[in-house]
Amino acid sequence: MKNRAQIEIPLPGRRCRARRLWPAWARSDRGTSLAEMSVILPVLGLLLLGLIDFGQAYYLTVEVQNAAEAGALYGTQNQGDIAGMQTVATNDAANVPGISAAATVGCECDDGSVAPQSPCSTTAPPSCTKGGILVNYVQVNTTATYNTLFHSWLIPGLPATIALKGSAKLRQ
Repeated sequence: MKNRAQIEIPLPGRRCRARRLWPAWARSDRGTSLAEMSVILPVLGLLLLGLIDFGQAYYLTVEVQNAAEAGALYGTQNQGDIAGMQTVATNDAANVPGISAAATVGCECDDGSVAPQSPCSTTAPPSCTKGGILVNYVQVNTTATYNTLFHSWLIPGLPATIALKGSAKLRQ
């Protein structure tokens, strides 16, 4: 064991030898935050671009669904006007590029099972359970395609297009 005289204790104001091995610019903390920011900023930028793209796709999905509901609501008030239901649906989402709508009318049992007859009649078929009644319905399906802003060139694996679908079925 060394005695007190052999132990080197750095005096205040004196630097240890290891600190003298590095040049003065390498020991400085200046510019550290700039280096950290240059690493983090591109990551935050990519996150922001992805958030914008996801938000746009979500907004258009809501618009496509609302268009289907508007077409079906029109169909309940104007029975049998299939062309009108499709027009109302596409006009409701005028800011969605390439939206298309398909409308149908039909009948089903009140419990939700589909009636096996093609023309709708006023009497329920035997397939309706428990003496159910026959109800008429209108259904509108809308579709559109969203082209992502930042797909495979920016984020590998992200699809270039997303199929947007909306559907509404209302009883008359």
